Amino acid sequence: MLPTSSASEPARRRPRRVLAALCLAAAALLAGFHFAVEPRTDRAWSPDMAVLPAAEIRGDTVRVRGVRNAEYRTTEDYTVRWEDRTVRLDRLESVWFLVEPFSDVRGPAHTMVSFGFTDGQYLAISVELRRERGEHFNPLLGMLRRYELAYVVGDERDLVRLRTNFRRDDVYLYPVRATAEQRRTMLLDMLARANGLRTRPEFYNTVTNNCTTNIARHVNAIAPGKVPLGWQMVLPAYTDELAHELGLLDTDLPLAEARARHHINARALQWGDSPDFSRRIREPAS
Repeated sequence: MLPTSSASEPARRRPRRVLAALCLAAAALLAGFHFAVEPRTDRAWSPDMAVLPAAEIRGDTVRVRGVRNAEYRTTEDYTVRWEDRTVRLDRLESVWFLVEPFSDVRGPAHTMVSFGFTDGQYLAISVELRRERGEHFNPLLGMLRRYELAYVVGDERDLVRLRTNFRRDDVYLYPVRATAEQRRTMLLDMLARANGLRTRPEFYNTVTNNCTTNIARHVNAIAPGKVPLGWQMVLPAYTDELAHELGLLDTDLPLAEARARHHINARALQWGDSPDFSRRIREPAS
């Protein structure tokens, strides 16, 4: 005699099917909500992120509105100034690559670029998440469309000194090997992207749309395929090693010696209150 199914088995399986269906529905709802969220420009921003820069280019003259030049007392206590700066492309003489490792565990880091002019001006550009008031970065949330992206254009006594003198992170500032045309093209490309974010906001992404991936894309716009979008984009503390291998750093020193030469913290602490801060942090180590 063939066994017969118990009448209670379907009843026992039914709650599991209902639970599975509810889980699938919840996952679909969350996914839909995730992708339905749009980046915005009208949030209650942190004071140091309240203004997005705007660049106007007329021939060789570039006027940038919204250049940040904050005066820090601590990392949480500061007065923000937003300034207009005018620079000339025919006086652009150098590009610098900054690496700021976050801890003794090499890997997490911030990177940014600075442009030097023959009249002594430096214009630093830092690709960051645009924080709201009271908001702090979480790398996991940074992959979930939680933060908008911002290009911060600032004075080095703000963007560099914040990291060396107040956060007390190690900072390495390297000269970049580039032709006059490459320097010009990269600056204009970065400013065009900064302008675009004013009307077409984007989400920051810890892996795919961060400080380092954006710098790499600007370099690759000049020299296609020059910088591979590999694991160093997620662990930016190694990007100076990558740039050194690719010949992008303007040095013939081995990497260890280049790092020692271009570690600027001691000079930044010594000359933090100097109006000549940018020149002083680039002086040879004594």
